[in-house]
Amino acid sequence: MHVNVAKEVVTLRAMSVGELRVRYSEVFGEPARTGHKVWLIKRIVWRLQALAEGDLSERARRRAAELANDADLRLYPPRSAQVVSSNQASTPGVQQPDDRLPPVGRTLSRLYKGRMLHVRILPKGFEFDGVVYQSLSAVAKAITGSHTNGYLFFRLLGKEDSP
Repeated sequence: MHVNVAKEVVTLRAMSVGELRVRYSEVFGEPARTGHKVWLIKRIVWRLQALAEGDLSERARRRAAELANDADLRLYPPRSAQVVSSNQASTPGVQQPDDRLPPVGRTLSRLYKGRMLHVRILPKGFEFDGVVYQSLSAVAKAITGSHTNGYLFFRLLGKEDSP
């Protein structure tokens, strides 16, 4: 059985999603679980080619199975909650200050393009040139005109990076 791929693609593109789902069932022998037209077209054409020209060799199938077994798959999404030690008081919804920041009231200084910049750390934000920003990255963006990591811009190293 020879399949003219270009002709099949034109025919499939003219079909509605309902018709594609029926064609998918004919080709695969099971109902389609999606209504995504482009995906259905690609899968149907792939299956028709595989039936006409032959599928993967048994050796290729075994190798693919070996590779799939070696893959580290994440089964659960990463935890987004921060771990808080039991002796540290924490109120849900209240964000703890970052370890890399100096205490509230201090000023960060940096020479940038011949200009000495001063940013004052506030309890809820950062003040630069009389404007209060929500984050250091927002301050860095106001200064440079492009998105920049504020901690890197002001050269604030984490505890593990500091000498």
